Amino acid sequence: MSSREWLLSERPASRWQARLGRAYATWRRFLANKLGVLGLFIIITLLLVAAFADQLATYSPVVGDLKNARLLPPSAQYWLGTDDLGRDIYSRIIYGSRLTLLVVMLVAIIAAPVGLLVGTVAGYTGGWTDAVLMRITDIFLAFPKLILALSFVAALGPGIENAVLAIAITAWPPYARIARAETLTVRGSDYIKVVQQMGASPSRIVLRHIMPMCNSSLIVRVTLDMAGIILTAAGLGFVGLGAQPPLPEWGAMIASGRRFILDQWWVAAMPGMAILIVSLGFNLLGEGLRDALDPRSSDQ
Repeated sequence: MSSREWLLSERPASRWQARLGRAYATWRRFLANKLGVLGLFIIITLLLVAAFADQLATYSPVVGDLKNARLLPPSAQYWLGTDDLGRDIYSRIIYGSRLTLLVVMLVAIIAAPVGLLVGTVAGYTGGWTDAVLMRITDIFLAFPKLILALSFVAALGPGIENAVLAIAITAWPPYARIARAETLTVRGSDYIKVVQQMGASPSRIVLRHIMPMCNSSLIVRVTLDMAGIILTAAGLGFVGLGAQPPLPEWGAMIASGRRFILDQWWVAAMPGMAILIVSLGFNLLGEGLRDALDPRSSDQ
C-alpha cells in the first residue's frame, strides 16, 4: 500500500492515521484552489522577506543621504527610489514587513482567543450570561473598527504597542459571534450530552470539546481579517498614531509621501503597493482555506 492510499484509507487503523488522512485531504482540496495557492505563496514570501530582511535590504532603513539621495526616482542604485530624507524606499519596505507581521500576529494572538472564549461561554451557558456577553459584543460591533481603534489609541497614546492593543480590542467581536453560533449548533448534540453524563465539568466541556470544533471557522475568519488588520494598522500609522518615526511602517511611509504624490509618486506608491499585495495575499489564502476546510467539500 502506497503512502497516499494509506492516508486516504476509508478504514484507518488509528486516530493518528485518521487525523493525517483528514489533513492530507484538506491539503489536496486547498491545492486545487489556484488563487489560494497564490495567496499562500505571497504570505510565505512575506515571511521569508521579514526573516531575511538584513540580507535583502541594500541600505539602512532609518539612515539616508539627505544631501545626495533626496527624492531620487527608481534606478539601478535605488530600486524603488528614495524618500524626502534620502532613505532607500526598498530597504524601508523590506524592514517594514517585520512590523506588519508583528502587528498581524499579536492581534491574532490576542483577539482570537478572547473572541473564542467569550463566544463559547456565551453559547454554552445561555441565559443572562449569554445576553450580557452578546450585548457587550454588539456595542463593539456598532462602531467602525478604524474609528474605535483611533479612539483607543488617542486615549492610550501613539505607539506600535498601543496600536496593537487597540486593534485587538476592536477585532475580537466577530470571532465571538462565530464561536457562539458554532457552540449553539453542537451544544445539544448527542456527543456533548454523553460527555455531560460522564460527569465532565462545564469548563472542561467548553475547553476540551466545544472550542476545538470552532477552530476551523475561526482560522478562516482570522486569515480573512488579516487584510483588515493591516489596513487598520496602516491607517493608524497614516494619521501618526501607529508606529512612530523613524520606524519603517508602511502607513507612515504613505503619509510622509503624500506631499510629493504628484511629482515624486514613488514615495507613497511603493509602500501602498506593498500593502495591496500583502492584503491580497491574505484574502486569497483565507478564501482557499474556507473552501478547503468546508465540511461540505469533503463529501464531494
